[in-house]
Amino acid sequence: MSKPVYERPLLVRHQAGMVNKLSRLLSQPPMTQIDGIPTEALIERHGSPLFVFSERTLVLAYRSLHDAFATRYPKVKIAWSYKTNYLDAICRVFHREGARAEVVSDFEFDKALRLGVPFEQIHFNGPGKSRQVIERALVGGATVHIDHFDELALVEEVARELDLRPGVALRLNFGVQGIPSWGRFGFNVETGQARDAVIRLLAGDRLGLIGLHCHIGTFIQETEAYRQAARTMAQFANAIRKEFGITLQFIDLGGGFASHNTLKEQYLPGEESTPSFARYAEAIVDGLSVLDVPPRELPTLVLETGRALVDDAGHLLMTVLANKRLPDGRRALVLDGGVNLLFTSNWYKHDVVPAQPFRGPPEPTVLYGPLCMNIDVLRDTLLCPAMDVGDRLVFCSVGAYNVTQWMQFITYRPDIVGIEAMPEWLEAN
Repeated sequence: MSKPVYERPLLVRHQAGMVNKLSRLLSQPPMTQIDGIPTEALIERHGSPLFVFSERTLVLAYRSLHDAFATRYPKVKIAWSYKTNYLDAICRVFHREGARAEVVSDFEFDKALRLGVPFEQIHFNGPGKSRQVIERALVGGATVHIDHFDELALVEEVARELDLRPGVALRLNFGVQGIPSWGRFGFNVETGQARDAVIRLLAGDRLGLIGLHCHIGTFIQETEAYRQAARTMAQFANAIRKEFGITLQFIDLGGGFASHNTLKEQYLPGEESTPSFARYAEAIVDGLSVLDVPPRELPTLVLETGRALVDDAGHLLMTVLANKRLPDGRRALVLDGGVNLLFTSNWYKHDVVPAQPFRGPPEPTVLYGPLCMNIDVLRDTLLCPAMDVGDRLVFCSVGAYNVTQWMQFITYRPDIVGIEAMPEWLEAN
């Protein structure tokens, strides 16, 4: 009689309540539909993997952001961040809602114009603008945000050659407590470089300073950082108004608001740790309260929000190709989409929800993509119920950056589907 083969016991943590730090699957129902359209029907028609975007979610996010600020500050404009997701349909939704365009390349500038955005509603940022696109921007009346002294000289030269006197903005950088410095971009305030840039601009006698711009970082969950940034911008505006008589048309606080995703280093899930738009608004408006200008001369507050508007609207549907058991005892699922499609899986613990009813105890599971690369890991720890080959999973909140940074690797990129909101719903909401 042979000795029984040792089988390693599988220990599964059970916890009372709705949520634990490893998974939300224990409390979430299956995602069998998105905005009323069955997930299975979407895959049958368009294939798997498949990106799906919800117009309803886009509209609700935009209106929520705008209302949060407009109730606290009299003049607010949102400039949609093209680099976050420059799909035409996504951009059109935000422009229809009233957003300007914030672009950082010749490609994005051309796209905004093609989508019908007027020149005067384009904010052109970034450290690498070509001479040709600067000429087009100045002639058309777009607002160029100057990043460095070489660009200041170039814009001035182009304006002189074209016999124009355009209004421009200066990008500033400065320290914010608790936030890594983004000193690579713009003119530094603390060293006096920003003041030098103002003097250089005025001395050139060709450009008008109409705006100040900053962007303090990305996925910032501390609203106090925005209070500090807004106060610094307002104090600098006060200083140049007092010293040089400059009245600004706008102050641009950039973007960086967090979405409801969960960073890998976070303990609490994103929906519990991400501030509301109202909290961001309260902090920024409080910081701007030190502006020393008559009420009728308050500059417009510009926000270049991207991730926080589009992330929750995106879903990535995938199909299970195989089950595997790893040497350490964990179960692994091989899916038909990899990190080449879901770039943000490098830093997010995306919510992953089955697209069909499930049952049975969950167990620790690793989610792999189909790429022949060891780094193709979509989730390294997930409590997941049993999945069969052919079952579907939905990765939630994938709307930001994935379709602008994905790679065509080994196979073609998947389809992208948008689910439109009915006109009567748009009017009612």
